[in-house]
Amino acid sequence: MKVQKLQPVKGTKDILLDESELFLHVVNIAREAAKIYGYHEAYLPIFEFTEVFKRTLGETSDVVNKEMYTFEDKGGRSLTLRPEFTAGIVRSLISNNLWDKFPLKLFSAGPVFRYENPQKGRYRQFNQINLENIGTRSPMIDAEMVALAKEILDRLELPNITLELNSLGDIDSRKKYSTALVNYLTKYKKDLSEDSQTRLIKNPLRILDSKNISDQKILEEAPALKNYLTKDSLKFFEELLVHLDALGIKYFINDKIVRGLDYYTDTVFEFVTKELGTQGAVIAGGRYDGLFKIMGGIDTPAVGFAGGIERLMALYKGKVETRKPVTLLVLDRKFTMNGLELAQKLRKENIQTVIDESKDVGKSLKKALGNNSKFIIFLGEDEVSQGKVKLKNLDTREEKLMSESQLIGELK
Repeated sequence: MKVQKLQPVKGTKDILLDESELFLHVVNIAREAAKIYGYHEAYLPIFEFTEVFKRTLGETSDVVNKEMYTFEDKGGRSLTLRPEFTAGIVRSLISNNLWDKFPLKLFSAGPVFRYENPQKGRYRQFNQINLENIGTRSPMIDAEMVALAKEILDRLELPNITLELNSLGDIDSRKKYSTALVNYLTKYKKDLSEDSQTRLIKNPLRILDSKNISDQKILEEAPALKNYLTKDSLKFFEELLVHLDALGIKYFINDKIVRGLDYYTDTVFEFVTKELGTQGAVIAGGRYDGLFKIMGGIDTPAVGFAGGIERLMALYKGKVETRKPVTLLVLDRKFTMNGLELAQKLRKENIQTVIDESKDVGKSLKKALGNNSKFIIFLGEDEVSQGKVKLKNLDTREEKLMSESQLIGELK
C-alpha cells in the first residue's frame, strides 16, 4: 500500500530558513519600536475558555459565528484557540488582579487561529504582533498608538500604505445611530444578505462591515455615523485629529470602518494597502473602553492594535541582515575533540560557529558557502602538530596560519 505524502493542513504555512529570518526581523522591528514607547512583553495561553471570546467579540461577529476553532477538552469544557489577542490580555489582567499596575503597555507576538478562506498573507493559523495601552482615556494616547503603528511600518519601509480613521462614538452615540440605521435598512431588508438580515435584528452596526456587494451598495446612501456622535465623542475625535496633524501623520476619514469585533468604542483605525487583495488592512485597531466591564472587571479605558506578521512579510521589499557563521572543518576524526573544544571557545566569544567533519575539502567549501559562511577554519594533522589553525577568507580566498588567540582576535 502506497503511503500518502504528508501535507500541511489547508490554511497553515511552514516558515523555514530565509522566511524564518524575515519573520524574526519583522517581529524584532515591532518589538524594538514598542520598547522605545515603553512597552512590556506579555506571553499568554493560545487557548481560553470559549466564553472569553463569545462574550467579548460579539455573537454576531464573523469571528464568533464562522471562524473560531472551538473544541471540548477531556473534562468536557469548551475551549477556543485564540482568534485575537485583546480578549485574552484583558482576561489575564482581571485574573491576576493587576489594577494597581495601570496604566500598562503590553506587547505580544504569536499565533492566532481563524477558519477563513486562505489568501495572500492570510492563513487559518497566522501570526500577529499585538500592542495594548491600558488605563488611560485620552486622545493623546490614541494618537500615540497610531504613531507607534506608523513607526513600525516606517521602520520596515513598507510602501503604498495609507491610514484610515473613524469614530464609533460612545454607547449613547451608537444607540442613536443604530436606530437611524435600522430605520433606513428596514426598507431594504429583503435585498440584504442573509447575514445582514440577522444582524439587522441583533447588531445593525455590524452590517457596515459587510463584504457583500449588494449590502455595500445599499449602504452607500445610509445615514453617516459621524452625524450621531455625542458632543464628548465628537470632541474626543476632533482632538485626536489635531494631535495627528501636529505629528504630521496623514490620514483619511472613512465612516464605514467599524472593525470586525463588538468591543470597539470611539477611535478605530486601519493602515491599508491595495497590494494584498480585498483584505487590505495591514495594521488595525482602536479603543475598547467598555471591555473590562463586560468581562467582569473594573471599568477601564484601553486602546490597542494588531498586525499580521505574514502580511507584513508579504509587503517587505528590503534585505534581512543575517550574521555570517564561521565554518570549522575537522579534516580527520581523531581531531574531533580538538574541534569541539575550539568551537565552544569561539561560541563563548559570541562567534557563530558551525562544525563539520570531512576529508573532502571541496565539498565542505561548497557547504560552507551554502551556509553563508565568510570564513572556514581548517583543523588537520599539520595544524594540530603546530598548535595552530588555518583560516581562509571565502571572499578573498586569503589563507593564514595562526594561534587560537590570534584566530579569536581576527574573527571578532
